[in-house]
Amino acid sequence: MVNATPSALLHSLIRNTLPSLAREIWSVCYTLFKLMIPVIVVVKILEELGAIPFISQLLEPMMAWVGLPETMGLVFTTTLLTNIYAGMLLFFQLAPEANLTVAQVTVLSGMLLIAHGLPVEVPIVQQSGVRMMVAFLIRFIGAFVYGALLFALYEAGDWLQEPVQLVWQPELTNPSLMEWALQQLESFVMIFVVISALLTLLRFLRWIHIERLMIWLLQPVLRLLGISPQATSITIIGVTLGLAFGGGLLIKEARAGHIQPKDIFSAMLLLALCHSMIEDTLLVLLMGADISGVLWFRLVFALVIVALATRLLSRCSDEFWYKYLIYPINKTGSDSGSDSCTTSSATSKSSDQQQSAPQSEASGV
Repeated sequence: MVNATPSALLHSLIRNTLPSLAREIWSVCYTLFKLMIPVIVVVKILEELGAIPFISQLLEPMMAWVGLPETMGLVFTTTLLTNIYAGMLLFFQLAPEANLTVAQVTVLSGMLLIAHGLPVEVPIVQQSGVRMMVAFLIRFIGAFVYGALLFALYEAGDWLQEPVQLVWQPELTNPSLMEWALQQLESFVMIFVVISALLTLLRFLRWIHIERLMIWLLQPVLRLLGISPQATSITIIGVTLGLAFGGGLLIKEARAGHIQPKDIFSAMLLLALCHSMIEDTLLVLLMGADISGVLWFRLVFALVIVALATRLLSRCSDEFWYKYLIYPINKTGSDSGSDSCTTSSATSKSSDQQQSAPQSEASGV
């Protein structure tokens, strides 16, 4: 295509590139929405039934492990099951009576950044080939480990012990079910727009070979973290914009067979501990958190954990990996949660998969 005329390039764009891009956008969005919508509805029902405060009673005693009052257990539980926005609204209701220090707010914020929206985000990780329980434990335990480390660090250095100043107070609202449904619809539209822009950008970066430059520049860090070059750009998207976006793209690449399962695990481990570095970090800064704990220490914590984990797990057998950490992905587009998926069975069904591939692509799976 080097000597192709502008008209030929335009014809190729309209006939091949744009339809292919549209199918790719539909496939990623369909996968995400299929996972997110039922979970969001169930969580809303639990919220309306008053189940979240009951669940928080189990976590409130654990707040002492990270130097927080028990009342912050409700904030952590709400964020764990819903999102950071809901946790923030509750935080601003409880914070004036809690007499928190900047260090305590930073510890809480660091935990919220790691463990939030788990009913939605854990299934996204699971669809990429990481076992669901492992995905949950990485986020849940990782939040408490990070909180305990931050608490010990700030207490040992006597840092950030001054009372927090709440410089912003959001307007408290109690939306009706119709208003809530409209808010969710707006979120889905925004996800569709962002996914469309990201996939278009990735195609453009590949076309002008910028993606190769990014991979080359990050090669030392990638080797340290055990993440393959094929997962570089998608991992960057997840770290900067959020796990839903990076995870959705990783699901697509995993099902296409472009990224190996162990590389998917390494990338998802990093995204679990360090994602949405822009939006979420700005949100918790409004709570009065210090940037040291919600950005710099969190980034170092994630990089160290991933580097250590990949080196330790590299010594484990494939049997251990597939039994406890990952599972094979059905390359035709539907996830394979079964442990019985073997190479021989995949080979025997290859002809059937080839026949069913057009149908799967048409259905958006």
